[in-house]
Amino acid sequence: MGSLLIAWQLKNKNVLIIGGGEIAAQRIYSILVTDAHINVLAPRDGLNPGTERLIHDHPDRITYYDRFFAGVEELQGMDMVLTALDDVELSREICNMCRKSRIPVNAADIPDSCDFYFGSQIQDGPLQVMISTNGNGPKMANLVKRRLQNALTGVEGPAITKVGELRAQLKVRAPGVGGEVGKKRMKWMTNVCNTWGMEELALLDNAMIQRLLDDGWEKDRVPTFAELKSTHFKLSLSGGMPFTISPVLGVAAGVLITLSVWWIRRR
Repeated sequence: MGSLLIAWQLKNKNVLIIGGGEIAAQRIYSILVTDAHINVLAPRDGLNPGTERLIHDHPDRITYYDRFFAGVEELQGMDMVLTALDDVELSREICNMCRKSRIPVNAADIPDSCDFYFGSQIQDGPLQVMISTNGNGPKMANLVKRRLQNALTGVEGPAITKVGELRAQLKVRAPGVGGEVGKKRMKWMTNVCNTWGMEELALLDNAMIQRLLDDGWEKDRVPTFAELKSTHFKLSLSGGMPFTISPVLGVAAGVLITLSVWWIRRR
């Protein structure tokens, strides 16, 4: 049996988490990255230290209710419900209430009552990789996750971020949705990603992005990283693009000059 793995957009949505134990803490942590508003419903004496810390650290994102689940009225205005309870029967009742209200629900450790599953995740900036066993073996998902993490270099997230910046700048130059322009943009971006290495993409800065668009997109070609870097360096030397001094070096230079003046005056 398989599932449809999708990236669920929860920004500005209301998510209800019922329970305050270790599983609830894991659910809160998973939902925090989505920019959803989280509602936690559990008596204070049942809060796991991790859950309590997350509630304390994110008061702008998490609303906490110190009480037990009271009934279907708790579901009003919710876009997703997650149960993290030891009481299996109560979890099943909540799931039934959610389905009658057409609210997607996940019940921890009750796969047959879930509309969706939580898998092990690898996240590096915009990169998210999900591993799901479809409820068959959560621990196995974690083991597979470790293998995949060992295969990644750590440059993938930054590279994807830079590709996103390039894509955004390209859309400014060649606006429009679909059609021939859309196809041309997609083909050109595909060629860039196939031509440049992951490490090279991660080194893109704004000046290089503009140069890549000028010498690449505008001329219907994809210059290599070495070609673009060489051109960028020549322009810097010829005065086409001025050198810049980092704030740290600027401060250091200022301190050295001040000390030199003070020393000369003393003499």
